[in-house]
Amino acid sequence: MGRLNLIEQEEFFVIDQKVVKKIDQHRGVHFIVITGMSGAGRTQAMQSLEDQGFFCIDNLPPAFIIKFAELCAQSRGKISKAAIVCDLRGGAFFSTLNEALNNLEKAGFPYEILFLEASDETLVRRYKESRRRHPLSPQGRILEGIQTERQQLEELRGQSHKILDTSNLKAQQLRQQVAELFGQKQGMAQMTVLVISFGFKYGIPLDADLLIDVRFLPNPFYMDELRPLTGQHTLVQNYVFENSIAQGFMRKYLDLLDFVLPHYLREGKSHLVIGVGCTGGQHRSVAIAERIGHHFKDSDYLINIKHRDEDRNRKRELSR
Repeated sequence: MGRLNLIEQEEFFVIDQKVVKKIDQHRGVHFIVITGMSGAGRTQAMQSLEDQGFFCIDNLPPAFIIKFAELCAQSRGKISKAAIVCDLRGGAFFSTLNEALNNLEKAGFPYEILFLEASDETLVRRYKESRRRHPLSPQGRILEGIQTERQQLEELRGQSHKILDTSNLKAQQLRQQVAELFGQKQGMAQMTVLVISFGFKYGIPLDADLLIDVRFLPNPFYMDELRPLTGQHTLVQNYVFENSIAQGFMRKYLDLLDFVLPHYLREGKSHLVIGVGCTGGQHRSVAIAERIGHHFKDSDYLINIKHRDEDRNRKRELSR
């Protein structure tokens, strides 16, 4: 690929004699460039950003960064934040990273550089544990490769917006720190919580992390006027929650969820499935699932509600 020739011209810039309009920053994509020492945890950092909703690409040659940015901008908001891992694995391509980042900035794409590092002793230990070769010393000593890499990355380190030393961090601690750096709220990473209602007669969801059986509650199925309705209907919800047992259960169960969800998040869980089951998955479990979702709607969690058996129950009602 030829060397990029970039010339600012007010709202336009030129690449290889092609005039390209700058991207409006308000419509652009926020980019995180992950780089740093080999063995310092770039993969863990990328996984953490993926959990935060970033579109991530590993080991992208710098020459393709501007093209990738343009594709993201053309997604019409579907990709609003992206992360790119660039490091010395790119070989000769890596030397063009500074130029690629300058092009990215001139094109109107805001970005941040996250530089990961660790002590020589830590990196040597990690390489020995993984039994992998260092990219700069495939035939030599690991320490020599680490020292060479550190020298080559010195300038880039000085340009980085955030530097994270992972020497004393476990994998989960690293993911959490990256989440705190780039999460939507400082200090709080987002966790996706799926609340799924189901009928035991059709089987238990295999991916449920927490499972609650609400068949101990009065069943609206035996009320003729409520039988064709679902737990999303106000009449069914009133029937379920006018019962003092249901009210007490909801208070205690929501208190339990308020207690355990932050601890799941702290341990690195990015996706939690709460299963709520009744006999057919039409009335009680649906009403309870809706109430749980409503409870967390203004929280820091990404809440989704799914009623697994609603299509099955709808077809059954139509066939009556």
